Amino acid sequence: MRIPLRRLAVATCSMSMLAVLAPAAGTALATESYSATAKYGKRVGYFTQWGVYGRDFQVKDLDTSGQAAKLTHLNYAFGNVNAEGECFTGNVPGEADAWADYARPLDAENSVDGVADTDTQALAGNFNQLRELKAKHPGLKVMISLGGWSWSTHFSDAALTAQSRKKFVSSCIDLYIKGNLPVDGARGGAGSAAGLFDGVDLDWEWPGSQGDTDTVYRPEDKKNFTALVHEFRTQLDAYAKSQASRGKKARHYDLTAFVPAAPNAIDAGFDIPRIMRDFDFVNPQGYDYHVSGQATTAQQSALFAPGDFSVDQTVRDWVRRGAQPRKLVVGMPFYGQGWTGVSGGGDGLGQPAVGPAKGTYADGYEDYKVLKGLAASGAYTVYRDRWNGSAWIFDGTTMWTYDDPKVLKTKSAYIRKLGLGGAMFWSMDGDTADGELTAAVDKGLNGQR
Repeated sequence: MRIPLRRLAVATCSMSMLAVLAPAAGTALATESYSATAKYGKRVGYFTQWGVYGRDFQVKDLDTSGQAAKLTHLNYAFGNVNAEGECFTGNVPGEADAWADYARPLDAENSVDGVADTDTQALAGNFNQLRELKAKHPGLKVMISLGGWSWSTHFSDAALTAQSRKKFVSSCIDLYIKGNLPVDGARGGAGSAAGLFDGVDLDWEWPGSQGDTDTVYRPEDKKNFTALVHEFRTQLDAYAKSQASRGKKARHYDLTAFVPAAPNAIDAGFDIPRIMRDFDFVNPQGYDYHVSGQATTAQQSALFAPGDFSVDQTVRDWVRRGAQPRKLVVGMPFYGQGWTGVSGGGDGLGQPAVGPAKGTYADGYEDYKVLKGLAASGAYTVYRDRWNGSAWIFDGTTMWTYDDPKVLKTKSAYIRKLGLGGAMFWSMDGDTADGELTAAVDKGLNGQR
């Protein structure tokens, strides 16, 4: 599906686009107005467990970059589900990394509070740093995200029966909400991570639809996912109530999910009116509309793209099926999709390509902070579709499609205009050292230029 675009090389992204943000006929998206000083919307960022290694992106970097101060939720990616249908952790290559989670000692330089971990403390690693981050930013909620593309393998089995759902949810609450981590030398033990996580984010990719090569899926996943969501809501509320009855401060545990953009995946796995009763909010995918594995270059995250996937179409698809706009937190990419061997000339968009462009960690994928450098290098031309809200760079051979601060400010204005729930970012390590993408969304959601 290819459409003509209005393209402007190195153009200024005009906010005049807001004039066309009114809801389409028949779609219940009520516009709302907010003062320019109001703090509007949720800001949800994903922190990747594995990013502390090759990327050297530590929890402390969320603080020093200024990102943490602008977030409402931080999703820790990911927790896994075993073949027995239970949440688990350990040191199993490719399956779990307790070393990164809570065993790895951090020195003073890499610690949020500037104090080195000791050999005897029960909680170290990312989990302890997240606890320190929350102490420094009391308004920040930390969520455990379960699954993801690679670790959704056993979700369908875990959700299959009422008994398996109860066992699955109970195991996740025991491990992450109650904080009963497995003993790993001096680390872990009963209650060692108690109070760290403020809720659960479900990243089952995807109920009722094909996901990763080994991920099980069934036609009955849709009703089982609905029941699983309700089981999480029931057990989280029951645990909160039990804590309050013992004199502890009453609290609410958030329940959220990462959800798809493709209509067929939505319809196959999501009974939207029912699940939205139990979710605090969901994060619709707002990126990977086109990916570097395709033979033709295309936008990966445009705000508007008539006749194609877009953020606006994703939002309308969810609302049309029964989602409340205020519970839709729009996904935004902190990375780009890229192609090389692009032929056909022009600006590179909509042209045949040989394959994915070379990336730092994976071909076809590159962090925004790297793409920013390429855009400024003089080797690439920056193009903008000012009307439809997208940007890309092209050097005559290699093309990258990505979101920069100008695009994200436009998307943030769209979120405010339509009364949506906020913005979600995958993932925080793709931003610059001073968090310029996070800051752009913060300003946009606050109504600032």
